[in-house]
Amino acid sequence: MSHPRSVPIGPDDRGQAHTLEAFVAAMLLVAGLTFALQATAVTPLSASTSNQHVENQQRAAATDLLETSAANGDLREAVLDWHPGNATTDSLGFNSGSEDRDYYAAGGPPNAFGDALDRTFLDRRIAFNVHVRYHVDPASYDETPMKRQQMVYMGTPSDNAVMASRTITVSNDTTLTASENETLAEVPPDSDSDKGFYAPPVDDGPIYNHLEVRIVVWRM
Repeated sequence: MSHPRSVPIGPDDRGQAHTLEAFVAAMLLVAGLTFALQATAVTPLSASTSNQHVENQQRAAATDLLETSAANGDLREAVLDWHPGNATTDSLGFNSGSEDRDYYAAGGPPNAFGDALDRTFLDRRIAFNVHVRYHVDPASYDETPMKRQQMVYMGTPSDNAVMASRTITVSNDTTLTASENETLAEVPPDSDSDKGFYAPPVDDGPIYNHLEVRIVVWRM
């Protein structure tokens, strides 16, 4: 029985084999480096995703704060913490201690709702504005369905600011937080008197108005 005859490999064949091995190794190295760079590179898309995550967190924090404050009554007390003033004093608005503005500018108001705002945002270097939107009577108030009253103003929001809101319904017999005895029905609306409440009554029924509290937050 004859055996197949082995064919010797010449120098040219060995050189071609080594060249092919080197080429394959180089291709594998380039592919590995490309994959590693794609996995670790910081691209505009990843930065955008990170910003969106931060904004979602801030929106969720604002929403949770409003929900909790509404549930424990702090939000209602805050929107009613309005100083209507009287004939012998100029104190008026949410910020009765300031002569030039009726809102707060350095942080939340000095009540439970304001304390929650400062703990949640200000202590983490997150700025916020708070205003109250209220319904008006189109027949009496230049056909504008809603207006707003500033509670906190810390500046112009940035482009990545987020907003959360919660509505509180108040009735005619609701008592102002800043006045132990005065009800909304007893205080004239601000449009009728410079010393009145910022929101007017919306109809002749027991509901006085629907007050929508909006928080706008952004990183300083």
